[in-house]
Amino acid sequence: MARDVQITVDCADPAALAAFWAEALGYRVQPPPEGFDSWDQALEAFGVPPERRNDAAAVVDQDGAGPRLFFQRVPEGKRVKNRVHLDVRAAPGLDGEARMAALEAEADRLVAHGAKRLARHEPRPPLEGGHIVMADPEGNEFCLD
Repeated sequence: MARDVQITVDCADPAALAAFWAEALGYRVQPPPEGFDSWDQALEAFGVPPERRNDAAAVVDQDGAGPRLFFQRVPEGKRVKNRVHLDVRAAPGLDGEARMAALEAEADRLVAHGAKRLARHEPRPPLEGGHIVMADPEGNEFCLD
């Protein structure tokens, strides 16, 4: 039996990282519960003090097909390379120069939203199509693939 998967990311600023990943993946920040116009309004009603209202945030696939990404505030900063990372499929079906051009365009777009470019890996046929290693605004590595 297949299971639903949620990807959880420890971070310092859940709202900011959720906004970045919503942009990167074409997701949307998860809307507040029904009956509330905003998360702040919902959290106020739930009795969450203002200093705790950015303890968590989530983004969801607009079509409901992809996994939910959940961002939770933790006290410690990122210290080492990720053992697990996301591959953002930014050039499906493309090869060679066309693939790398599409990846470069997406890298530029995400840098404008706070990402950092870390490395470019050229295509090495027949198995490696080429990819760009990036980091989100808090330094979590991901690949444009």
